[in-house]
Amino acid sequence: MKRSVTFVAALILGATFGAGGASAHPVQHGSPDGHLHGTGAQGDLEFLSKVDFGELRGAEIPDLVADVGVDPDGDYAYLANWGEATCADNSEAGGPDAGAWVVDISDPEAPEAVGFIETAQDSAPGEGVQAVNITTKFFAGDMLVLNNEACGPNGKGGVSLFDVTNPLTAKKLVLNAGDKKGAGPNDSHSAFAWDAGSKAYVVLVDNVETTDVDILDITNPLNPKQILDLNVNTFVPEGVDQQAIGLQESSLHDMIVKKIDGHFILLLSYWDGGYVLLNVDNPASPVFLGDTQYENPDPELLESAGLSEWPEGNGHQAEFTMDNEYFIATDEDFSPYRANFDITTGDHAGTYPAGEFGFTPPLAKRPVDQVINGPTVFAGYGCTLDHQDPVPPAETTIPDSELAPGEERIAVFERGPVQDSAHNHPACFFSEKIEAGQNAGYDAVIVANHHVGAQGGRAADAHFCGGQGHDFDEQIPAFCIGHRQMHFLFNSPESYALPYNNAAEPAEGTVGAEINIVPEFDGWGYVHLFDADLESGTPAGLDTYAIDEAHDETFASGFGDLSVHEVATDPQDPSRAYLSYYSGGMRMLEISDDDETCENQDDTAPCLVETGSYLDPLGNDFWGVEAYVGTDGDTYVLGSDRDSGLWIFRQKQ
Repeated sequence: MKRSVTFVAALILGATFGAGGASAHPVQHGSPDGHLHGTGAQGDLEFLSKVDFGELRGAEIPDLVADVGVDPDGDYAYLANWGEATCADNSEAGGPDAGAWVVDISDPEAPEAVGFIETAQDSAPGEGVQAVNITTKFFAGDMLVLNNEACGPNGKGGVSLFDVTNPLTAKKLVLNAGDKKGAGPNDSHSAFAWDAGSKAYVVLVDNVETTDVDILDITNPLNPKQILDLNVNTFVPEGVDQQAIGLQESSLHDMIVKKIDGHFILLLSYWDGGYVLLNVDNPASPVFLGDTQYENPDPELLESAGLSEWPEGNGHQAEFTMDNEYFIATDEDFSPYRANFDITTGDHAGTYPAGEFGFTPPLAKRPVDQVINGPTVFAGYGCTLDHQDPVPPAETTIPDSELAPGEERIAVFERGPVQDSAHNHPACFFSEKIEAGQNAGYDAVIVANHHVGAQGGRAADAHFCGGQGHDFDEQIPAFCIGHRQMHFLFNSPESYALPYNNAAEPAEGTVGAEINIVPEFDGWGYVHLFDADLESGTPAGLDTYAIDEAHDETFASGFGDLSVHEVATDPQDPSRAYLSYYSGGMRMLEISDDDETCENQDDTAPCLVETGSYLDPLGNDFWGVEAYVGTDGDTYVLGSDRDSGLWIFRQKQ
């Protein structure tokens, strides 16, 4: 039954809680430079209604909303208020600080925003929005789980838990619980909780450490206790990364836990490692079950573009189907081009792995030429917004007289800082570094990985082109390389020590080797279908899916992010799933074993078939997706649009 509570009154009920120390983590999501325009609902997907938070606040903030969750009874939805680079931007625009919007969805055709639950100041939830029923001797009811990433000077990480048994009077249970070995609690990109009978647990992504699987016992949610701090790359035999085929950045991004055949199965999404299965019947002592392998050459590129390329990786999020026969996984890729990167002078001349940022002007579209070549300058960390790391001016460091015709000046920054005593301030966004290089007069920017990302040298060539953390006037292309390549450019001894050995780092302002970068189109992120055989050790990849535009170079820029983001499987139909596809809209898939439909597959292998979609005529930017059973017994689908709010769909009646 819909409760008649006005938005303003409910907003006042949201408590503001204490603040703490700052931390930072590069945002791992893109920012569109336009929208792909649609024609509304197509096929079997029906659009019902939406709630536009910008209209409610009287002010529009792009990229305001992150993930969406739904309560166990299907009466309320919770949407993360992400906002821009600092939470203060939300308040200045007339809205609340970070937290979660509460929307009454008991009538899916007439949803109503009824409240807002605030997290600690400057601590923004992103992908870890979940409402779950928990019953222990300490707590019985519905619990809202929110991850935290610092988005301002007072931000904290970890997980925050709220009693939402009555969402209109939500009560804080704990704020910012998590790994506190460092300044802590460490930033967490996502969180997932489960009821294990007499006990309850939550698993977190630890953004800061290579021991990036953190599990807390939340049986008493007022006093969570950490029971696991795991590095899956060293726990799993032979690791989960696949450096031999160019996948370097193996780190946890998201996860779920599901009870299957009486056992609790943790499905981990590893960025360049694929998808990992652990038995967590005893969460303090997990058991490895298996992990997926990326195919080489990449099947989507072969199918759509005729290319034979190493896979992109970027394992993002996955869910089991209702009958547990399969799981569907999403690879998130914001860079439709890969960079062919050569060091052309010096002792380390050669070809090395690299990537191109998805939110800067693509090199392939540059009007002058589609090549970056010239000398490099080590420019430090580039965290200039807080005046921490001034950047050496380009023209002073490399005068015009030292540039050959057609050459560019290229600034090389390092990701971080993290555990660098010479730079004792929070890490800054990739976008801040790129803007700092642009403001200092450089023609291109390279961001090298840091020691943590290099995993002590184990992933020396790991490179990570993260997403945009703040808005600026992007004018120059930008790329990412491994930490080893940074040392090669400036002929300094390799070092991966933590804390940093600053004597081994290049001096700021050092002019290094010359480079040459040319782009190659390789498409956006896409979807995998895996056999969920828990006995095999290596779940088989059965099929892949991507929207047509994602592998058409015509749509490489100017149409928003055309990567898949998340998947939600249907709670009542084992063959159906739904995808939030950023600017590609909302997509409905079916797992089919029809021989004619799957004519390009093995006769025994099922395939993924699109059966419905929604893309607004003015475009969408869907981040989160959640499927649930409504009070009428029908399956409904929630989508969180970053620029507006909640959108509700169902299978066409």
